Amino acid sequence: MADLIRQEIAATSSTIVVKVGTRVLTRPDGQLDQQRIDNLAEQIHQVLETGRKVVLVSSGAVGAGMGRLGLKNRPTDLARLQAVAAVGQSLLIESYERALFEHGRHAAQILLTAEDMEHRIRYLNARNTLLSLLELGAVPIINENDTVAVEELQTTFGDNDRLAAMITNLILAPLLVLLSDVEGLYDGDPKSPGSKVIPTVDHLDDSIFGLVRDKLGEISKGGMASKLEAARLATTGGGNVIIAHGRSPDVLPRILAGECIGTLFLAQGQTVAARKRWIGLTVKPRGRLLLDAGACEAIEKRGKSLLAIGVVDVEGDFIKGDAIALRDPENREFARGLTNYSAEDIRRIKGLKTDKIAQVLGYRPYDEIIHRDNMVVTSRRMRDEG
Repeated sequence: MADLIRQEIAATSSTIVVKVGTRVLTRPDGQLDQQRIDNLAEQIHQVLETGRKVVLVSSGAVGAGMGRLGLKNRPTDLARLQAVAAVGQSLLIESYERALFEHGRHAAQILLTAEDMEHRIRYLNARNTLLSLLELGAVPIINENDTVAVEELQTTFGDNDRLAAMITNLILAPLLVLLSDVEGLYDGDPKSPGSKVIPTVDHLDDSIFGLVRDKLGEISKGGMASKLEAARLATTGGGNVIIAHGRSPDVLPRILAGECIGTLFLAQGQTVAARKRWIGLTVKPRGRLLLDAGACEAIEKRGKSLLAIGVVDVEGDFIKGDAIALRDPENREFARGLTNYSAEDIRRIKGLKTDKIAQVLGYRPYDEIIHRDNMVVTSRRMRDEG
């Protein structure tokens, strides 16, 4: 049954990012399920036939490598884990290319690491490449570069939910679809007969995150918690997100027909500009500033810059130009921005009026600690306060 809100979202989504999880693509023994890849490729072709563009973020490289090498358990040492990823990645992209070619389409492999997203120039290069591929009619197949990643591979193994949200923000896609092995977000334990899928979430708060009932396995390391975090990143940037079962028949065409399938997370407010998405939703903060209530209100409600007088405390060691998180008196993060001053300098001038900065530092290159043009409000505290 069609839903008017979903129909409107589908109608305005000229580009969609689809993330498919390991459990959707593999059989119980961990090996790639070519039939599932073929079916997904057919659905992507149907979407492309409507004039839309599709970017696919695909898990499954490590799981595919385990299957091809006959491994039953995930390797524990980094070198073997990366080797398995390398074997699996070649199988994964080969499978997608073969399946898409049946429909006259081509796959374009893109491997990214967290550093690619953090470095501004590399971030823009990735964006330009993706947009060019879409214009050429190719289907970008994106995965984390597991063969060189260290921290990412050890902690996320097959979990590309966050990467998918970052790609959504990178290309300003109106819709992110997370295909998983669950029907959506349940209002209770998914195994309980009385639990039901929540059709729509209009705001991601603690009560929503409290519904998570994850039980992680050996083949994939994702779960609803990572999907909700991905939904938070994408909806904060102004996109909509749908979590649905990846093995449901024709799931993508049905979503784009406006059917009430899975859980829809609605965009929070207006679309955030591309540069501000990078500042507030992609780059990891190098430090934190604790602000007083007056500074929080000025930033959040009046769109003001952050001045030294509003800073109460400084955490971390950062330099000019780094992204830092801003926290309220209750130590809740509500904004991020690029700092004009180093942590050392801010410790010396915190709490001071602007005209006193030069007396302490010997110079005053900027009036603001963070200018409003380089700042993004990442959560609205007034919602939490009622």
